Formats: sequence, C-alpha cells, structure tokens
Amino acid sequence: MKFVVFDLMSNHPNGVTGERLTEQERIQQVIDQAVLTESLGYDGYGVGERHGAPFLSSSPAVMLTAIAARTSKIRLLPTVSVLSVLDPVRVAEEYATLDHLSGGRLEMMIGKGNDPRHYPLFGITEEEQWVSLEERYHLLKRLWNEENVSWEGTYRPPLNNVTTEPRPYQKQIPIWHGSASSPLSTELAAKTGEPIFSSNAFHPMAKYKELIDHYRERLEFYGYDSNKAVIGAGAGSLYLANTTEEAIHRFRPYYEVYMNTDASKHNQSPFKDLEDHVQNGSLLIGSADYVIEKIQKYHQAFGHQVQSISVGGLSKEEQNEQLERFAAEVIPVLKREIPSTVWEIEQAAMKS
Repeated sequence: MKFVVFDLMSNHPNGVTGERLTEQERIQQVIDQAVLTESLGYDGYGVGERHGAPFLSSSPAVMLTAIAARTSKIRLLPTVSVLSVLDPVRVAEEYATLDHLSGGRLEMMIGKGNDPRHYPLFGITEEEQWVSLEERYHLLKRLWNEENVSWEGTYRPPLNNVTTEPRPYQKQIPIWHGSASSPLSTELAAKTGEPIFSSNAFHPMAKYKELIDHYRERLEFYGYDSNKAVIGAGAGSLYLANTTEEAIHRFRPYYEVYMNTDASKHNQSPFKDLEDHVQNGSLLIGSADYVIEKIQKYHQAFGHQVQSISVGGLSKEEQNEQLERFAAEVIPVLKREIPSTVWEIEQAAMKS
C-alpha cells in the first residue's frame, strides 16, 4: 500500500488554544509539512481546491509548485482540481508547467468539487456540474495528448488549431477521478480505464463501497479488467495515541471545531458524535493497532492500493507528531501486508 498526505488548507481556530494562524503562516505550514512527509517516506502529497473561507487552497497548482521546489521524490496531487468550473486550456498549461518543474511527479486528480460556492463564482449552475466536468475533462485530455486541437463546446469559446505549451513532461500525465457522491464520477473514470480516488470521509463504508463496486462493474462493461483497477481511498482525520480512548479524548476539541464549520455541515454527516464516527466511519482515531485494523478492514471492502491521511486542524507540533507516529507504527505493517504497484511501474492500460 502507498500512503499520501492531503491538506485542504482550512484555517480555522485551533480546537485547544483558539489560535488562528495568519494566512502566511498557514501556507508555509503546508509547504513544511510536505517536506516532512517526504523525509518520513510517504509516497505523495496533495493540496485540495476550495474557493472560500476558511480554506486557503484556491490555487493548488501554485502550492504544489512551491512544494515541488522543496522536494524531489514524492508524487504531487491536486485533491481535487475542480475542473467543473475551470478553463481546460489554463489547466493544461499550468499543470504541464508543474509537471516539468517537479520532474514528472504530477498525478492529476479531477472532480466537480465539494463546495457549492464555486459555481456562481465561476458562472455555472450546480445542475450543470457533471455535464461541465465531462466536457472540460475531454478537452483537457486532448490538449495534453494532441497538438493542433480544434474544438467546440458549451463552456468556453471554440479552439482552432491550438497547441498548448509547454507540452507535459511525462509521456502521459496520470489522471485520477475524485469519487465522493455520484456514480457519474465512477462512470466517467471507467470509460477510459482511469483510476479513482474515493473521498471516504463523511459517511459509512457502504456509501463509498457502492461507488467503487459500480466503478469495477463499469470497467468490465467498457472492456477493461477490473482486477487491475487502481483505487485510492481517504479516511478523514488521523489521530494516534497509546490507546483509542486517549486518542478520542485528545482529538475531540478539534473534531468539535471542524463539525461546526459550514463546510462540514454541507456534507450532512450521519454520525451523531465522535464515538459514532470513529466506530462506524473511516476516521483513523485510535491506537496504532486499531488504525491498522481499520485500514485493513476498508481494504478488504475497497481493494485500494493508495491510502490518504489528513492531520489538518491540529497544531504544527501535533501534526508532526502524528505524521511521525503513523510513519513509524502503521506504514511499515501495511506496506508489508498490502502490496501495491502504483508508482512503481507505469500505470499500464487495464485493457483485457
């Protein structure tokens, strides 16, 4: 199994001290965290995209470029690039530039986004989100894979004989499809045999397993081998302690602050409290043994090869402590027990 750290760059008050970092401090904290994850042996780092408070992650390509300059090995992911509202020409240019600056470490991840505030900001309606995403996705693929592109669609002016520059550094930039709430995302990924990344953060396992099962079924329908499917999965927040009871106690103030944010309320979590969320959701809150067992349980259901974790909202000291403990106490066990070929060999086409 491979392990990546994701940060949405939320900047709300610390649940214990009440302190709120300046924007400069929070942005620098993310860059420092990415450098630490590489030194600890993580496989990748992702920055989300949001367009409104309390998030500072409106420009993941810029953030990942800064991280690329301070790292040399980890894969870099926008998690997700909200392609449903972005101009594919600009996306093609910016991320191809990042691909060069990182030496080919870009893993593109696209989606329609999880915050409805960006639709009026960029001039589309929420009802258009899936149609818009699919149209922009197909154009982005053409711009990266072809030269002299002519195109006409709904969500940007026509193109006539256009070649975006620079061309990608990688022969083909991998594209992951963020999956959270709709089979439309897994359908789009299955059509081209591209990997999915399940958010797996806000609801019980069954909701996300249903989407992953749909993805595998549709892969077979389109002529791909679902046994070769590449899947990633999130887990919400991480907090390790010597016992699960201690972890829950220490994490509770952070949980309560986050659950009272507008972003959290939008997701309409079905869990009644932290204990319910830990027991019946994907939160990695507990002892190392408990967290290992939970990830193994989700792997049995999902078959995922990449696991993301998040330590956002904690103090810098606690973030570092959590990343270090997870790297020392959890990762070695799961890397040994769950094999993964992702990022070790080229992601070959899954055609049967």
